[in-house]
Amino acid sequence: MTLKGIPILELQRLEKRFPLPRATFGGARREVKAVDSVDLTVYSGETVALIGESGSGKTTLGRCAARLYPPTKGRILFKGLDITEKHGSDLRHFRKSVQMVFQDPNESLNPRMPVGTIIGEPTRIQNPRDPILWHKRAQEVMELVGLSPTLMDRYPHEFSGGQRQRMAIARALVLQPDLIIADEPVSSLDVSIQSQILNLFANLRETTNLALLFITHDMAVVNFIADRVAVMYSGQIIETADCATLLKNPLHPYSQALKSAVPSITTGKRIPDFTSANIAPDLSASLTGCPFHARCPEASSICLEVVPILKATNCDSSHKVACHFRE
Repeated sequence: MTLKGIPILELQRLEKRFPLPRATFGGARREVKAVDSVDLTVYSGETVALIGESGSGKTTLGRCAARLYPPTKGRILFKGLDITEKHGSDLRHFRKSVQMVFQDPNESLNPRMPVGTIIGEPTRIQNPRDPILWHKRAQEVMELVGLSPTLMDRYPHEFSGGQRQRMAIARALVLQPDLIIADEPVSSLDVSIQSQILNLFANLRETTNLALLFITHDMAVVNFIADRVAVMYSGQIIETADCATLLKNPLHPYSQALKSAVPSITTGKRIPDFTSANIAPDLSASLTGCPFHARCPEASSICLEVVPILKATNCDSSHKVACHFRE
């Protein structure tokens, strides 16, 4: 794949830890390392899919990238500018350019406010003295996402789940951001509605130079939406490649398992795989070795002791994998 532009977002050795209560471990201090030394770049005009199962650290990474969570270590660069420690007006300017769409639109839409006010609110915050602009931009983005501006005076509960997610996307678009971080935006919707929202994102990519970091657990969604893919497990990026390459030839055993979990075209059933074992990703800060070794059918003694480095394969410099047995 040819990259479409300059780097919009660069995460450099990003780390986020959350302390656990001392009482949980008899007074000993323990931490959860939700994001573990992640490097990730998103270019203008492209969609990067961040995929992994629940508990892999995807949402935390997305919220750190949007500066909703302060990172524990590492740097966040936006258009080359370090915004890791920005506060106040500098951070507000950054948030004008980077918006989030959350999994559940009900959590981001105020039920006591009409739709037009909800969608126009970011414009009001950034331009507090121009109410005509608030109303105009709300109308424009409602049309852009397939909602009639005549519905501006209605309330969120009067709409379907798919319509509410369109409202959330409209609210994210109202300030004309350079990057949207979409956190599982279709996972709570019916399949038919999922396709509508995915098509909406695809159309937005074609009509704007919007960059998209799309967080998901579904390889079928990745196949539809992504230019590049980053596979995340236990807080780490364990494989990256362009979408076509990763779907055709996933190298990491975990990536192979994610691919095998996609429903079969002929039967509609999911193919059994070894990730179905009831073992959640280990986010312990004291973890040693490869984070996937407890579930990997190829694990050996080195996997228990040495953390594999994410590095390019011999065949493709853009295809990187963190595994002792893949080169």
